[in-house]
Amino acid sequence: MGMELEFCGEWFPVAEDEPFLIGREGVLEIDDNPYLHRRFLTVTRHDDLWWLENVGSRLSATVADLEGNTQAWLAPGARLPLVYARTTVLFTAGPTTYELTLVNDEPAYLPSQPAEEVEVGETTIGPVTLTESQRLLILALAEPVLSGRGSTATIPTSAEAARRLGWALTRFNRKLDNVCDKLHRYGVRGLRGGPNKLAVNRRARLVEHAVASRLVVPEQLPLLDAARDVADD
Repeated sequence: MGMELEFCGEWFPVAEDEPFLIGREGVLEIDDNPYLHRRFLTVTRHDDLWWLENVGSRLSATVADLEGNTQAWLAPGARLPLVYARTTVLFTAGPTTYELTLVNDEPAYLPSQPAEEVEVGETTIGPVTLTESQRLLILALAEPVLSGRGSTATIPTSAEAARRLGWALTRFNRKLDNVCDKLHRYGVRGLRGGPNKLAVNRRARLVEHAVASRLVVPEQLPLLDAARDVADD
């Protein structure tokens, strides 16, 4: 029984008898990003299951199955069993968003058939209907991540994403508020503002959720150019 981790096209075997550390230090030494914890995530095996634990103090990670049917927000101190054959992990440190995949060759859970609907809750997502403009907004923010799946990317600023769409910044910010409020009502955490919630964190969390849950996919990226062409007319 084995677990492997893929990051930026490189594969790492995960040993059963010692923690696999992810961060600025550890088995997966990601990069010299000062916003990233030295010790952030660990993969361990006990109680006949593989576990992902957030051992950091500030950053959270978005964890989802390959199809995006289930999703969890892994806060500092939390841990989750890795029960799927493939688990996607996205997290943001400073301006950079990272994506990695955990592959379990003997998963504890194998879906018998794709679910048409899933229950809405903290660790699941439900069917969310987006307007055309809401989907375009998310695509503009998620474009770097969708264009380089499995690597690292920088989330655009609101001004950059607005220019990509040919929108005024005020229109972009208004629609960003609307889509974050909608997803918050569906139980998606980390999208509401507050004294310690910076705008960049909200954009990053929106991208993590949208990519992991497949609200947006790489095949939709041509919609951005089409929308810009219309805006330029």
